[in-house]
Amino acid sequence: MHTLYRIQLLILMLFATSTAIAQKISYSEPEKDDYKNTEFEIIGKVSGNILVYKSDRGDYAVSVYDNGMELKQRVKLDFLPKKVISMDFVAYPDRVLMIYQFQYKDAVFSYCATMSPDATFASEPLLIDSTRIGYYSKENKVYSVEVSEDKNRIMIYKINQDKEDNNLFYTFLYDANMHLVNNSKVALPMQTKKFFLNNFNLTNDGDFIFNKLERSSGKDYVISGSMIMKHPLVDSFEVTPLQFKSQLLDEIKMKLDNQKGTALVTAFFYKQKRGNVEGLYVYKYDFKNQKTLYEKSVVFSNELKAAARGESSTNAAFNDYFIRKVINTADGGFLMTAESFSTSSRYQPWNRWNYMYGPYGYGGFSPYYYNPYYSPWYYNPGYWNNSQGLRYHYDKVIVMSFDDEGNMQWNNFINKSQYDDNADLYLSYMMVNVGSELRFLYNDLDRRSYILIDNSLEPGGKVNRMPTLRNLDKGFTFMPRYGKQISAKSVLIPCIYRNYICFAKIDF
Repeated sequence: MHTLYRIQLLILMLFATSTAIAQKISYSEPEKDDYKNTEFEIIGKVSGNILVYKSDRGDYAVSVYDNGMELKQRVKLDFLPKKVISMDFVAYPDRVLMIYQFQYKDAVFSYCATMSPDATFASEPLLIDSTRIGYYSKENKVYSVEVSEDKNRIMIYKINQDKEDNNLFYTFLYDANMHLVNNSKVALPMQTKKFFLNNFNLTNDGDFIFNKLERSSGKDYVISGSMIMKHPLVDSFEVTPLQFKSQLLDEIKMKLDNQKGTALVTAFFYKQKRGNVEGLYVYKYDFKNQKTLYEKSVVFSNELKAAARGESSTNAAFNDYFIRKVINTADGGFLMTAESFSTSSRYQPWNRWNYMYGPYGYGGFSPYYYNPYYSPWYYNPGYWNNSQGLRYHYDKVIVMSFDDEGNMQWNNFINKSQYDDNADLYLSYMMVNVGSELRFLYNDLDRRSYILIDNSLEPGGKVNRMPTLRNLDKGFTFMPRYGKQISAKSVLIPCIYRNYICFAKIDF
């Protein structure tokens, strides 16, 4: 019996050791030009190289790292103009499409350049389109980009808002080799200033799907909406109304399921203005057959609200939660994560609607061209320099599982409590899908220093605290919410080291 116990103990120790060493961290060395205010975008893993785009005051470069995060080369993008307005990357196993726009004199140009795995360019950039906007236009972001899940369809589009009651779409649909599939000019009426567009998506077949929504007079609730769809070779929109049944909706999210041919719309709902979040609105649309599958409201129980609340009352438990991610499941259901987020200040009260859509994304007429994107998750170093006197709070994350008919199956929480003053670079979390489970990475304050915590979520909803990640004691402070999954078992997370930006690769 004693011998058997020792064998069992040895097996447990070996299992624990293998679990502990399963996560490996590799750091890049700080580069002399990568200060804390350097903008960046993680492009991904291309033919074994890891590519990161960097921008600093008109200087553009791509750093090429090997699998161990050793810098192979830093390639300056000298052919780019000094003032690039936006940059989008589409990474394939053997190349990267770099879609960018810039203003020259009174026009904005959209181009696509094809980048090799070592960040070189063998051919001239492809001109997609140009638009005259006038010398004095401040809203100079004209073009937006959508990419299908399988990356076989890419759409570059612009929305002309010269008239308040009409949006004119110009769409340019390409395949993965940047061969033009179709270009269109389509009008979409906008009845009043209260209407706005949101949740732009592109299916694997090239269908363009988004929401047209109407806000309340106070600009804080959605009171009506529609699903809008354009087929690749058709120059018109199909409109399917949503039925809110007098409910007031919060920020609306859409998620496509290309395997099932469906689009899922979710939002927290209220029964009255300045009321409390009562539950989740769920709408499922079959975009293959253009029909509604179901539309329902899932009311949160008092037990769930009691588990979700922090310092709020039970009734107000979800008032500070924001939907972060919707993940499709193989059975046609979905998982949804939402995070408790708020700010506190001596000078201004907390208002959740300030953080949802930004100045133009939440409606309102913007002259010239409509820019549908505002994201607090984009690394903008200018943003956190202007938040004096503000304390950020990022707390619990709820994970809810729903079946294929929108019924809740289970829920659980990632119990974290984070705050910081004037900046939120190190707060919130990163979710990693490793196939067999979801991993949640976030910082926890320990003796005035941040330490990266790893929690796993099993398919049935059980949360496990994983062993502390190795190689964390090098003075690197992680920024998890700006990280990106670059392979099935690897993520790249930006870090700050002695006021420099660098990157850590974690292999699970």
